[in-house]
Order: sequence, then structure tokens, then C-alpha cells
Amino acid sequence: MTARAEAAPASPLQRTLDGYARPRGELVLAEKDGALRCLACAHRCLIKSGRRGICRVRLNRDGELLVPYGYVAGLQNDPIEKKPFYHFLPGATALTFGMLGCSLHCSYCQNWLTSQALRDQAAGTLPEEVTPAQVAQLALDSHARVVVSSYNEPLISAEWASAVFKAAREVGLKTALVSNGYATAEVLEYLRPVTDAIKVDLKSMADRTYRALGGVLQPVLDSIRLVRQLGYWLEIVTLVVPGLNDSDDELRELATFIADVSPDIPWHVTAFHPDYRMTDRSATPVRTVLKARKIGLMAGLKFIYAGNLPDLAPEMENTHCPACNVPLIRRAGYYILDDRLAGGGACPRCETLIPGVWA
Repeated sequence: MTARAEAAPASPLQRTLDGYARPRGELVLAEKDGALRCLACAHRCLIKSGRRGICRVRLNRDGELLVPYGYVAGLQNDPIEKKPFYHFLPGATALTFGMLGCSLHCSYCQNWLTSQALRDQAAGTLPEEVTPAQVAQLALDSHARVVVSSYNEPLISAEWASAVFKAAREVGLKTALVSNGYATAEVLEYLRPVTDAIKVDLKSMADRTYRALGGVLQPVLDSIRLVRQLGYWLEIVTLVVPGLNDSDDELRELATFIADVSPDIPWHVTAFHPDYRMTDRSATPVRTVLKARKIGLMAGLKFIYAGNLPDLAPEMENTHCPACNVPLIRRAGYYILDDRLAGGGACPRCETLIPGVWA
């Protein structure tokens, strides 16, 4: 898919962010008349000089692609389970950083203050200058084991994520992305040498739904397959929204697609709550999430988890051995109560190997 790049209006926040834009764009092809083809996301924007991509943070200045660099708009420690990753170093602290902007414009975004900062005057937070080495050192100082790019869409600032992840890798830390999956093969191959894991949002199996969010479905499906082929650890999240993607047929289609890629992929079925511009419907009932679990198991998925329902769906918080059903990791919300894998990765009862990154 090729998108038309946008003109470059300059709000105060936009001008501030342009001060952090650097000519470090590596995911780019030169086109005719000084135009540039951006390869950071599936929009593949053709950006003429003086204009910026749909994300509004990658811009063409006199034939050079300037990209976000050298700042964070959010930086804090979280449990890795909050990302959510359940099969990637359970119980680890994840130093999580984010920037501003997104390739999509979801009306129910739960991180809209950062993701929609350049589209919505009510959103936005000021950037704070930082270096990759400082992020890595802060992770060490806080005893984090993972550095994660999240809060906005990390692919649109892939060069910055790469620099931070390189610094993190140099001091022995793991790295991960929390992404909408609206990727290109080029950006996934570019980030693979410095990235261990990706959490991808699979929002729907309906192209019309993705078009309403600002994209199309197929690049997300292609990206999920390629993430798996490239050897990233992959977990998938679906925010189940009443009236949008909660029908039996669509849940079955979602589960069947994931199982076809690999039945070992953890599927996080997350409950919607009214947020941002979607306040016209109620929160997702627990029974819908339990229905999704039943459908996922019938499709062949081995690991299905609930999100946004602490203590309301306890059977979907824990990791069980798919062979003997013994509980391996017991959770309460984002916290580990008991871990029988203990970094070993095999069921202590039947020795079945459990897919994931455990040590």
C-alpha cells in the first residue's frame, strides 16, 4: 500500500518535535524529483520535499529523511506482563520508553495521549532529551531485564529504537517492541538483529475495520507471518470491542489465523473499556472473553490469556502445560504468584517444552 504524504503544518508541539528530527533515516528509498519513499510502515509514504508522512514525524527536508531521535515522551518501569508478554521472561521488570505519533488513528486507543499527539490538540506530552546509553544505564540502575519500546507506535521511529536497543544489548539486556503490526518487511528485517520480541495488535479480520482505523488488514497479517519466520518471539493481542469484532465468526477467524501461523503463539484476549472517542458502548463482558477462549482452544491455540480483567477470569491468567494441564505459572493481574518453570522452559511433571523465552 502506498500513501500520500501530508503537508507539514507546524503546531507548537510539531515544531518542538521537529527540533528532535535528525537526518538518520535508514528506511528510505530515493524517488524522482527529490521525493523519498519511507519504508518504516505499511503506508509506504511517498514524501516530497517539505512534507511529512502520515505519521507526521518522518519528514523530507531537501531530499533527506529526518526521523524522530534523541527523546522520550514516556519512560517508566513496568512488569513485562503489562506489555503484555506472558512467555517472555515472566516476572521481569521492563524499562519502557515511548515517543509521539502513530501510523493509525484508532478511536478507542488507550494510549491516545501519546499516539495521537500530532492529530488531537487534547493529546500530547513534552519530549525529554535522552541518549541511548542513558536509557540503557537507567534500565541497569532499576534492575530491569528488558528494554521495551511502547506507548506509541515504535515502527515510525525504528532508527531510534534500533539505537536504544543496541545500547541495551551491549549491557546484556533483552529488547522488545509493542506494535500495531502495520509493518513492512524492510523494517522487520532492519530491527531483527537488535530485537528479541514483538507484541502485535491484531485488531480485526475485517478490512473495513482496519480502513476505519487508517490502514488495511493484509499488511498486518503478512507482518505476523514474517515476525514468526524471522525468529522474533511473538505474542498477539486482540482488544475485543462489543459490536466491532466480538462475533463468534470473527473470533473464530482470528483464532484460526493465529493457529495457522503457529498454535504456540500466545493470544491475549483483552477486554475493551470506553475510552478516547469510543464511549458509545459498554465494556466487554467477561462472558465474551471466556467465549473467545473456548473458540481459540477449538481452533488449536495452546495459550490464551485474558487482559483488563484482573481476578474476573482467573483461569485465563495462568500458564498451563498443554500436555498434562498442570499449572506452570500462576498470576494475579500483572504479578507472578508462582513460577514452576523457574527459567527452565519445560513442564516439571511431563517435561513438555513450553514455547517462550524463559531465561
